[in-house]
Amino acid sequence: MTSKTRVVAIAIVVLTALTVLHWRPWQGTAPAVAAELAVGYLPVTCHLTCPVTDFASKTTTSSTRFVSQRYSDFPTVAEALKARKIQATFLLAPLAMLLREQGVPIKIVYLGHRDGSTVIVPRSSNARSLRDLKGKTFARPSRYSNQYLVITKLMEDEGMQSDDIKFVDMAPPDMPSALAAGAIDAYFVGEPHAAKAELAGTGRVLYHAKDIWPNFISCVLVVRDELIREHPEIVRDLVRGIAESGEWVERNRLAAAKLAARTEYYNQDQKLLTFVLTQPPDRVSYRQLTPSDEDLRSIMHYALKAKILRRAIDLSDLIDRRFIPETIHPAEIHGE
Repeated sequence: MTSKTRVVAIAIVVLTALTVLHWRPWQGTAPAVAAELAVGYLPVTCHLTCPVTDFASKTTTSSTRFVSQRYSDFPTVAEALKARKIQATFLLAPLAMLLREQGVPIKIVYLGHRDGSTVIVPRSSNARSLRDLKGKTFARPSRYSNQYLVITKLMEDEGMQSDDIKFVDMAPPDMPSALAAGAIDAYFVGEPHAAKAELAGTGRVLYHAKDIWPNFISCVLVVRDELIREHPEIVRDLVRGIAESGEWVERNRLAAAKLAARTEYYNQDQKLLTFVLTQPPDRVSYRQLTPSDEDLRSIMHYALKAKILRRAIDLSDLIDRRFIPETIHPAEIHGE
């Protein structure tokens, strides 16, 4: 064997050995890469189970990796859903109904929360009921928000007319400062934007959502029909993940506040989130998240009354409960 031939032979042996070491055939077939799904959410406590599910799927063995995708407002979320930029998201319940009415192929598969919204007035206000706000300026997240429907219901209950209150649409993060500046007289919003005014000493609670509409729902979990059709196993994983994350939050509220406050998730003050999740503990709930026909008929009734919807939607076109687990265990969360 010539010197040149010997060098070539040695090189082949070395490359073969490196290839064997890289693939490690003695360990069996390499594990399949988990599927990945982006899930839209806003940094509000109604959507807390989304980042918790993201974190849980990072730290445990799961057939699907869920990536929480943060948005700043619901119109952007709705456009992303319509444009197929995302296939799953948390969305205002009346807005989900409106999109379905418009022909966007989505279904509600679960809820994200119960309760978790608050009516705030200035600390100096003498208001003790909604009637005391007659003629006042009242901020809402949008006319498609369930908060607006709850106030519509309360006005009906108290015999008020639709023009007794001046409603203005406002981005939730702007509401506490607008109240402090006297630009608005009250606002109704999902947490933590209500608690922020409480902690700052500029606002006080007039109503919790649960006081007006028990088991209140503002947001639902929706997925596009093609995801259900083409990847039902991913939808099942997602719903199970949200359900188990909700149970974990209920048992670990302080840890949940710490997790959500992280920069990659809410990027908010941990003290604020802790306040929301504990003062009182039932301010927002993450159990009983199966959407009932009664829940959605009630929302639809007031959405029709508020002229958000033009017609009632067949619930079979709106809800798909096939993926809801019968038994819900707390998510396995490590290193929060």
